[in-house]
Amino acid sequence: MEVKRGDSSIGKKASAERMKNFLKFVETAGNKLPDPFLLFVIFAVVVLVLSYLLHAAGTSVTYMAAAKGGGAPKMTTVAVRNLLDAGFFQEFLRDFIKTYITFPPLGIVMVLMLGIGYVQDTGFFDAFMKKTLMGAPPFMITFMLALVGICANISGNAGIIISTTLGAALFASLGRNAILGAIVGYVAGHGGFTANLLVTGDDALLSGITASAAKSMGITAPIHPLINYFYMVPATLIIATVITVVTEYVMPMYVNPKGKVDASGMDVGRVTPAEIKGLKMSLWYFAAFLVLLLIGVVPGNGILRNAAGGFLPHSPLVDGVVAILFFLFIFVGTGYGIGSGSIKNHRDVPKYMAGGLKSSLSYFVVAFPAAFFIYFFSASKLAVILSVNGAEFLKAMNFTGVPLAVAFVILVAFLNLFLTSGSSKWMILAPIFVPMFAQVGFSPALTQVAFRIGDTCTNPITPINYFIPIVLAIMEQYKQEGEEIGLGNVISMTLPYGLAFLVMLTLLLVVFMVFNIPLGPGVSLWM
Repeated sequence: MEVKRGDSSIGKKASAERMKNFLKFVETAGNKLPDPFLLFVIFAVVVLVLSYLLHAAGTSVTYMAAAKGGGAPKMTTVAVRNLLDAGFFQEFLRDFIKTYITFPPLGIVMVLMLGIGYVQDTGFFDAFMKKTLMGAPPFMITFMLALVGICANISGNAGIIISTTLGAALFASLGRNAILGAIVGYVAGHGGFTANLLVTGDDALLSGITASAAKSMGITAPIHPLINYFYMVPATLIIATVITVVTEYVMPMYVNPKGKVDASGMDVGRVTPAEIKGLKMSLWYFAAFLVLLLIGVVPGNGILRNAAGGFLPHSPLVDGVVAILFFLFIFVGTGYGIGSGSIKNHRDVPKYMAGGLKSSLSYFVVAFPAAFFIYFFSASKLAVILSVNGAEFLKAMNFTGVPLAVAFVILVAFLNLFLTSGSSKWMILAPIFVPMFAQVGFSPALTQVAFRIGDTCTNPITPINYFIPIVLAIMEQYKQEGEEIGLGNVISMTLPYGLAFLVMLTLLLVVFMVFNIPLGPGVSLWM
């Protein structure tokens, strides 16, 4: 059959249209769900009812639980807890305020938005972008944002919040769709769980759990925080490239790449003398901040080092990264404001800080029921039941080699829709799969990296991710007049990234397995 020259372009257009229709369907279906506030309330009520029914049915699981620090694992039995009994109700009332104010992202968001709102409202971001990035190809800006978001994982969960808020601010300053910028930062932050150019606290935490699971079977393979590092470096470049390609070539099919900010109104070709003066002053303030930071980091007994003189897995530098970033924003914003004249007196400082919090008010509202849903889901032990039963299902499939690794990635990706905490999930799965996979020749490092791939891919998509309210709050802040924003927007916009992560990271793992490439220093793929 002869193929005409135009058939290829027609096929591409048809594929693009199918993708557009599919994502639009996901968005529409998702937005038909109740408002996120009510949705989390419904989720919480469902968990309460399920806990009662499954507890009455005597539902429980028994498994080997790993220890975080590499200690010996122990046999653990977990039963579904009835959250409708009097004892839990008393706990609920006693810890009501504590449950909300200790919701992990809440404090981080408040502090970061004080700093980011301050530096943004002084005018620093707009001036800096005009001076440095205006005129640069969009794909290059997206790639750099993705790279920064991935590496921000060194600060743990705070990295996701940092990259999401900065992504929105960056795209808005460039006259692009700020909502799309937030999504880019959001998925990049999650990508950092499997990819990074740096060694992070997650590497130390996960390897400790892996060591505990290996000890249960007397496995003597090398296990240390760098056992996945040779995989993580190329994965960083792959994820950043994937994010760039999806953002620049897939998302414009159904998302307007231009936001409500018109770049033509920003006087792109000229930075005013006041802005130049402000940027120069901000550079001096940044240098002063950097000197103070180095004083705490460089000396062997620096106050930002831990007791052993290092930084990982914990140290004042790593654990205090949110506070450090807050003071960085304050230094830079103050320098710019004084230099440019946007800060005329001390009263302007709290005024600009308040701007960041005002734009986040919707997040604090949605976070309220989200905090209690996560609390109920964890206390009920439903996530543990799901994870252990899923592991038993994979054991029964009896795969080996590459099919086994791919099946494990898919299983973890599925379980991740119900239990988003990577360390908690790995403490359940590691004692099952590290010894089991060792029997078919998988090293602990190979099992661990397959777990990390699956955990990364569906994290941005799952509705129970407690960072969802953050993204929704930012979308509300930048949405067009009359535009409706809901959970469907988040899921439909993150879905192409998640699917691309799943395909590309799994292919990279297959390449490592086929060509027997070491996953880390002194680490083999096989036993």
